[in-house]
Amino acid sequence: MTKHIQYQPQGTCSQLIDVTADENDVIQQVFFIGGCNGNLQGICQLIRGMKIDDVIAKIDGIRCGTKRTSCPDQLARALEKLKMAPVEG
Repeated sequence: MTKHIQYQPQGTCSQLIDVTADENDVIQQVFFIGGCNGNLQGICQLIRGMKIDDVIAKIDGIRCGTKRTSCPDQLARALEKLKMAPVEG
């Protein structure tokens, strides 16, 4: 049983975040479309297997240069929405 969302980030180079977690809010997989490919692949690998709330606590509010947000910050927004998503399957 999983939860899944596709989130359209705002204010970043990435265009889409696709994230899946299990029914216990443990992240199963994350994919970014666009953005800094190598860095985002690294983030995706590092957070796989972590609890959603633990990831949000670490990346919420990170900024990219002078922007008010970043890809990690937008991932935190996506994870907040994922917490509310219905469990499927």
